[in-house]
Amino acid sequence: MSAVTAAARPALPDAAAASRRLTGWARKVLRMVVTTATVFFITSFGTYALGALSKSNPAAAVLGETATPADIARMNHQFGLDRPLLVQYASWLGHAFTGDLGTSYFTSIPVAGSIRQALPVDLGITGLAALFAVLIGGTAGIAAALNGGGRLDRSVTAVCSVLGTIPGFVIGIVLIVIFSATLRILPAGGYASLTTDPVQWFRCLLMPSFALSLNLAAGIARQLRTSLVGTLRENYVVGATVRGLSRRRVLLRHALRNAVGPALGILTVGVPLLLSGSVPTERIFNLPGVALLTLQSAERHDIPVIQGTLLVTVATVLLCNLVLGALLARFTPQARR
Repeated sequence: MSAVTAAARPALPDAAAASRRLTGWARKVLRMVVTTATVFFITSFGTYALGALSKSNPAAAVLGETATPADIARMNHQFGLDRPLLVQYASWLGHAFTGDLGTSYFTSIPVAGSIRQALPVDLGITGLAALFAVLIGGTAGIAAALNGGGRLDRSVTAVCSVLGTIPGFVIGIVLIVIFSATLRILPAGGYASLTTDPVQWFRCLLMPSFALSLNLAAGIARQLRTSLVGTLRENYVVGATVRGLSRRRVLLRHALRNAVGPALGILTVGVPLLLSGSVPTERIFNLPGVALLTLQSAERHDIPVIQGTLLVTVATVLLCNLVLGALLARFTPQARR
């Protein structure tokens, strides 16, 4: 019995240390949640205020040029635009938390319904683009670091420098010319639901996602290459190699875990850029996403749709950043410290 007790004692400090690390991570995530909620409320108020304080008059736009001042005042009362701004915002945000984002001034279609149809397009493009960026950028960065100073390293650096300056919609046009107009193996536009036809869904989103991913992949590759080159020269990595550990184990278990932090930071910043970059991409590929819905609503001054799409976009970006930040804090030692 004493032998069992003695053998169990050394595990206690490790368990206590793991518990402290988990508690520290939970506190960090809680602070991130509070910060995210604060940013959400500030941004949502700014989003609503910009629409409410704009010079456009929704009532006059809906009624047309023949509307009298009395008709416009009556329509403003019907829309609730004659109330104080804070009262309007509180009512709008309260309804938004229940899923009610209002109704379009021009089509009378619920904004939430329009976003529900368009959001899967943006999420599909962003998700595939992030996946391509991680696979391409991660592979290129690791390969360049392992061949530091060599021909492959210089080639990866040069290609990433070029890709980092080319907008995604330009790459999209080139892909359409090659794979749609010339080879005719991928559709130049359109969209199919994932639940209805997964294969066609992937074929429709392959080119726009790939076009958006290359810029982010270049950033991930550069950051991962730089941090990994420095990490491979650290004493603990050299010591692990001297002890006879395999190169793959040293890379995956020791070096990469400590070097991946900057690359994850680039990915966290890149998610909002993917969403914002989808506006011209959806135009080019004729995809019915939230970005295109927002653009069309802005052209006709449909304030409820603009406010609803911006609110959902902000919430999506903040949620993605929160998840990526929590993963960064959990799996990278630098973020935990």
